[in-house]
Amino acid sequence: MRISGVTIPDNKRLEIGLTSIYGIGRPLALKILTAVKVDPGKKPASLTTEEENALREKVESFAIEGELRRKVSGNIKRLKDIHSNRGIRHSKNLPTRGQRTKTNSRTVRGNKRKTMSSGRRTVDKT
Repeated sequence: MRISGVTIPDNKRLEIGLTSIYGIGRPLALKILTAVKVDPGKKPASLTTEEENALREKVESFAIEGELRRKVSGNIKRLKDIHSNRGIRHSKNLPTRGQRTKTNSRTVRGNKRKTMSSGRRTVDKT
């Protein structure tokens, strides 16, 4: 089953499978399924055509996938353009929500350290 260009996994329950669509989490998936009156534990393969069409229509009424990605990137671009603190931190690839950077945030800063070794180099025996 495909909804807005995303294939919903057939082996997972609908409640979980819908979360593979960008912008739909567990709470929204449950809300959609209760509105369409479909059991959240049902597998996508066992849906009838009417249920599938109703589900697709309900899901596409929300801002998801490409539309949502454009909206989010537009918001970030706006923050960068007005030179707000959050925008500056986005452009420098730093945490934007007040986290500390002295320790932690290595992945955001690009300072990934590998596993620590003993510090001794191996001596080549030749």
